[in-house]
Amino acid sequence: MLGQSGYHKRLKTAQPLLCKAILALAVCCPSWFDDMWITDATPVPCGMSRETVKRSDLAGHASYGYCASHSRWYWGLKLYLACAGDGMPVMWCLANPKLGEREVLAALLADNRHFIRNGQVLLADKGFAGKEFKQLTEAMGLELLRPDRKDETYRNGNLGSVRQRIESVNQTLKGQLDLEAHGGRTPAGVFTRVAQRLLAMATAIWHNWTTDLTTKRSLIAFDH
Repeated sequence: MLGQSGYHKRLKTAQPLLCKAILALAVCCPSWFDDMWITDATPVPCGMSRETVKRSDLAGHASYGYCASHSRWYWGLKLYLACAGDGMPVMWCLANPKLGEREVLAALLADNRHFIRNGQVLLADKGFAGKEFKQLTEAMGLELLRPDRKDETYRNGNLGSVRQRIESVNQTLKGQLDLEAHGGRTPAGVFTRVAQRLLAMATAIWHNWTTDLTTKRSLIAFDH
C-alpha cells in the first residue's frame, strides 16, 4: 500500500491525466452542448500566517488578494472557472490574485478558443465589464452577458437568479470538496489538489447524468 507521500508523488505526476479526465467527462455529458456557460473567480487560500507566507514555495506565484463575498484578505491564488449550467468544468486555471480578472479570463478563453462555438453565451460577473473585454469576447464568437453596473443604463438587470448558479458551484467545491483545505504547499501541489477536486465534481455530475438523477451536481450519494 502506498503511504501518503507516495500517493501525492504519483498524483502530481498524473497532472496531465487529471486535466484530460475532466475534459473527457465534460464532453460525454449533454451539458457540453449548452448554449450558455457561466464563469467566476474564487479565492484559493494557501497560507494563514506571516511565517508561512515567508517560507512557502509558492512565493512568486501566490499573493495577497481580497475576497469581497467574505470581506477578508487572504494569501494564495485565485481559481478561474468556466462551466456549463450543471457545474461541469469546461475550462479553468489558477492565477495570482493581483492580476486583473479580465486579463486572466481573456488568456483562459484564448487558450481554449477551440472549445468556443459561435454564438455561445458567457455569463460573467459585473467585474468583467469593459469595452476592450467585450470586443475581445465578440471576436471569439462569444456573447458576454453580465449584471449591469450602477453607473450604466439598464440592459440585463442584476441577473441574480442566474448568477446564483456559479455561486452554488463554488460552494460545492468549498463546502463538500474542501477547496480551501487543499493542503498544497508548492505550485504543483496546489494545482494537483485543485484538479483533483474539479475531477471529483466532474465525475459526480457525469455519474448523475448516466443514472438520470434530477440534480446533476448532487454529491449526497458520495458524502458518506
